[in-house]
Amino acid sequence: MKKKTGVLIVNLGTPASPKPRDVYRYLIQFLTDERVIDVPWLKRQCLVRGLIVPLRYRNSARSYSEIWGETGSPLLHFGKQVETLLQKSLGDDYEVVLAMRYQNPSIELGLNKLRNVSEIIVLPLFPQYASASTGSVHQEVMRVVSRWPTIPNLRFENSYPTDPKMIETFCLNAKKHPLEEYDHFLFSFHGLPERQLRKADCHNYCLQVDRCCETLNEKNAFCYAAQCYATAQAIQQSLGLENTTVCFQSRLGKDPWIQPFTVDVLKQLAESGTKRVLVFCPSFVADCLETTFEILKECQENFQKWGGEKLDLVESLNDHSLWIESLSDRVRQKCLVKF
Repeated sequence: MKKKTGVLIVNLGTPASPKPRDVYRYLIQFLTDERVIDVPWLKRQCLVRGLIVPLRYRNSARSYSEIWGETGSPLLHFGKQVETLLQKSLGDDYEVVLAMRYQNPSIELGLNKLRNVSEIIVLPLFPQYASASTGSVHQEVMRVVSRWPTIPNLRFENSYPTDPKMIETFCLNAKKHPLEEYDHFLFSFHGLPERQLRKADCHNYCLQVDRCCETLNEKNAFCYAAQCYATAQAIQQSLGLENTTVCFQSRLGKDPWIQPFTVDVLKQLAESGTKRVLVFCPSFVADCLETTFEILKECQENFQKWGGEKLDLVESLNDHSLWIESLSDRVRQKCLVKF
């Protein structure tokens, strides 16, 4: 009997509930990851356990409570939907399992469900590569399987910032809005410390010249920011958008992070007379705290306070049928690669 091909799809993670104790537990696991806050172990533990989480977890719990639905966390809800739909798309020769890098369902639990497959394809749900997201997923997968007596063939997806069907899905979701009515379009990606961009640079290229990230090339092929710009440019060109800005959100701490910051761009736009803004968040494949709350609530309120009139959010990929096709195509392409 032919063994199945295992497919492990992995997103970042979510608290078990919006209760403070569950958010605390989630943040501790997330922020003590050496790839997320990439400083020496003792300093990281002191920062996270002694300062960052104690100061943030109650506010974060209130934020999570505002996006929590009848089916629980939106991230987990859409993850389960994608798991079911991707399984249906791929058929009986594959076994699709959802995992989260932090909390549950864990990567270890997901991999244990795939112990009897012929090979495992690891597909992080992060279109742009970053050490703190995709790199952390890959590291955790290798940690788990390194203890298995028999290690199956493993195939890792690195990134897919300009995947055609993914780009088309974002464009279709954008067309649900009257694009001609907006004055400006923002592409807001999750931020990273600049030092993490430099660490990923093998060519002494990163942040050496102005606008170095705005064109993806051989020297910055693994640069998170350059991949973000490539995603934004693909959507912009497909829709024929003008008046666009790429920016970054969710910064943490005082170290330099990738700029410009989303909140600063919105303030400048409002103060310069821009009234209507449409925001894309193409580093998030499912609507979550960073989109539904951070952009659609906090940024919308601030934009209006600064003089803007309207800020709307383009729905994420969620469980769109074309996004499922994109993932299915990617898995099948991985299976065609022979070592």
